Amino acid sequence: QFFVDDWKKFSWTKILDNKLSGQERLDLYVQAITNMPKNPHIPQLFRNIFKGAFLPYNDPRTLSLFLKEINEFNYEHSENLGNAFEYLLSILGSQGDAGQFRTPRHIIDFIVEVVDPKKNETILDPACGTAGFLISAYKHILKQNKEKALTPDEKLKLMNNLAGYDISPDMVKLALVNMYLHGFPEPKIYEYDTLSSEKRWDETFDVIMANPPFMTPRGGITPHQRFSIQSSKAEILFVDYILDHLNLSGRAGVIVPEGIIFDTKAKALRKKLIDNNYLWAVLSLPQGVFNPYTDAKTNILLIDKNIAKKSDEIIFAEVLFDGFDLGLQRNSISKNDLPEIKKILLARTEGKKVGNTQTRLIKKSDIAKNKNYDFFFGRYENSQNTRTHVNSISLRNVLVRNKTQIEIQDSKKYKRVTIKMHGKGICLRDEVLGEKIGTKKQFTISKGQLLLSKIDARNGAFGIVPEEIEGAIITGNFWAYDIKTDVGLDNNYLNYLLFSDEFKKICTLSSAGVTNRRYLDEKIFLDQKIPLPPIEEQKNIIKEIQGKKGFISDYSQKIETLNSEIEGIIGKLWKY
Repeated sequence: QFFVDDWKKFSWTKILDNKLSGQERLDLYVQAITNMPKNPHIPQLFRNIFKGAFLPYNDPRTLSLFLKEINEFNYEHSENLGNAFEYLLSILGSQGDAGQFRTPRHIIDFIVEVVDPKKNETILDPACGTAGFLISAYKHILKQNKEKALTPDEKLKLMNNLAGYDISPDMVKLALVNMYLHGFPEPKIYEYDTLSSEKRWDETFDVIMANPPFMTPRGGITPHQRFSIQSSKAEILFVDYILDHLNLSGRAGVIVPEGIIFDTKAKALRKKLIDNNYLWAVLSLPQGVFNPYTDAKTNILLIDKNIAKKSDEIIFAEVLFDGFDLGLQRNSISKNDLPEIKKILLARTEGKKVGNTQTRLIKKSDIAKNKNYDFFFGRYENSQNTRTHVNSISLRNVLVRNKTQIEIQDSKKYKRVTIKMHGKGICLRDEVLGEKIGTKKQFTISKGQLLLSKIDARNGAFGIVPEEIEGAIITGNFWAYDIKTDVGLDNNYLNYLLFSDEFKKICTLSSAGVTNRRYLDEKIFLDQKIPLPPIEEQKNIIKEIQGKKGFISDYSQKIETLNSEIEGIIGKLWKY
């Protein structure tokens, strides 16, 4: 019924007619999508979608292959069709001119599950892109009402409660198609400039979830005067917009760039979040979550006045792993902190206090004392006492001196190791022992042993023997210790403690100057106590440190790549 009268020639069967040549099919298809907005027989929704549509290539063969694939789709299961469209959106991967980029589905679902929208609530995404948050919210509500399914009237009301705005006409079209394919007969998606237009300013919502554009145009945004915070930066204005458009008991989840966390230009926004009891949690996401579109460092702000008013603390959580690696391909991995952090956040929504090594409770008053109101939680004392008591143990009760010497029969079979200074640990020398090995005592080293130089120990000349240099020879002024296995101490945890700045201070205090060298008193060293939390907590600490070391490695590689690119640019200049 859509293709009658003068529109018959544009029907699907006509376009796929085998009698058409490739060029004829291309010409007819271009005519069809160009004229579709004028077709009086199709719903207004479709006319809106086709308005301004064009074919972005001029290749008959490509079009024929594409139409053949579409023709073989099964259109009986609308949910599968909607999922197929979302998959198509996920692999398009083009970044928009307004700073849009696709939000990963698992991040969207995580925010939706924590914010937990209900069937009778109004829900908005003021920068909706392809409507990922709205579709996820819809599916979440259906799932929450699975035991007693929504009536047709409740379902229709729910669909009418979901709304989205976007400044890009192309994004609006994609969102309309996405929601239509998920069963929305008349999606409430509007082409709207959230920051510059006042047309919808007086609308408020129970739930707002968004990943607003991070990019501010050159010269800044020129917003209208109804914003409570004056700024020209898009990310600040979007968060302010969300705060001012929530109902009294409304809640929100919004993804923000790192600048919101510390930039002095965002201080007024952070102050508003804290002083007006909006904010209840801040989640730091690993850099690379939004690859390949951008490697911008991002965070999630969780907003709920009801929760915020009941506590004088903010939850800060650091997501080290989100279930995918941080490369451009974002391949799936087993490490994923999101499920555990979600449990902690959902417990807080129920008024419970739980945590782990990646979450901290920071008092609002401590943040307010900071002149910049910044959200760098490392600078604040954790008010959540995750450990009522941490045991300690002296190194004397951890280490056993190993005095085993060997008699070398064939020195050419052995390589020598040395204990490097300045925190570099134990390194294999690039040499094989010669025929003459001298009169110094010879020891072979074993994996997991602690070696400590008697000289300059304060500079970090110690380390735990790694597997790759087991069985090598060490000579000279050192001590070798075996680490006891029955004290509940992880070797990696001990290694991190000994390489810490705090321990180096201890070494400095316990050393005595002899001529121009520093010698460590073994007794004082062994008497030093180290913190000994439960073994599981040690493993969590190791995991957190290794995650941060991974970031350092990523950053180092990026710096190296950028330096190479800079050298390349300069190198080209010399060729002119």
